[in-house]
Amino acid sequence: MSDDTKALVRSTALRLFRERGYAATTMRAIAQEAGVATGNAYYHFASKDHLVQELYLDVTREHATAARAVLAQGGDLTARLRGVMLAGVDAFAEYHAFGAEFVTVAIRPGSAASPFSAESGESRELSQGLFRELVEGASPAVPPGLRDELPELLWLAQLGVTLFWVYDGSPGQRRTRTLVEGIAPLIGRLVKLSRLPVLRGASEDVLALVRAVRA
Repeated sequence: MSDDTKALVRSTALRLFRERGYAATTMRAIAQEAGVATGNAYYHFASKDHLVQELYLDVTREHATAARAVLAQGGDLTARLRGVMLAGVDAFAEYHAFGAEFVTVAIRPGSAASPFSAESGESRELSQGLFRELVEGASPAVPPGLRDELPELLWLAQLGVTLFWVYDGSPGQRRTRTLVEGIAPLIGRLVKLSRLPVLRGASEDVLALVRAVRA
C-alpha cells in the first residue's frame, strides 16, 4: 500500500506539473488530487523539489530511450552528439512553458532538484552514461587522453544547452536547435585537433583543470 501511495503521489505531481506548472502545484493540491492526506504526501516526498527531481528523472529516461536509437545508427562524434542533444530538446519540449520555474528550483543551493544533488544521482548517472556510450561508440575513435573525461564535459554542455532552451522563445525553440547544429561539429573538430602535438598540451591543461575543479 505504501508503494502504491508513493507511485500515486508521484504520478499525480508529474501530471499537475505538466498541466499547471511548478508554482501553481502545491503539495496540498497534489495530495487532494491524489486523494491522500497532505502528511502522507510529505511522508513519501519531503518537498516539491524532490518531485521536480522525479520529473527530471522521467524526462532523462525519455531522452535516453530516444538517444540510444540515434546511437544505434553509429557515426562519428559530431553526428552522434548532434542526435543526442536534439533528442534532449525533444524530450523536454512539453515542459518549455514551465522551464524557467524548474531551472529556478534546480539552481537553488541544496535543492534536491539540482542536477548535481545526491537525490539526482540516478538521473545524472543515466545521462552521463548516455554520453559515455556516445563517446565510446564514435568512429573514428576519440583519442585515449580524452575518452575518460569527455562524457562528463558533454553532459555539462547539455546542461548549458538546456539552460539556453529555457529562455528560447523562438517557434519550436528553433534557436536552440540551431545552437546544437553549430556546437556538435565544433566539438567534433576540437576533438580531432586534440590529436595534433601542437594542441595536445592545451587539451591536457583543460583536462587537468576539470579534474582540479571536480576534486
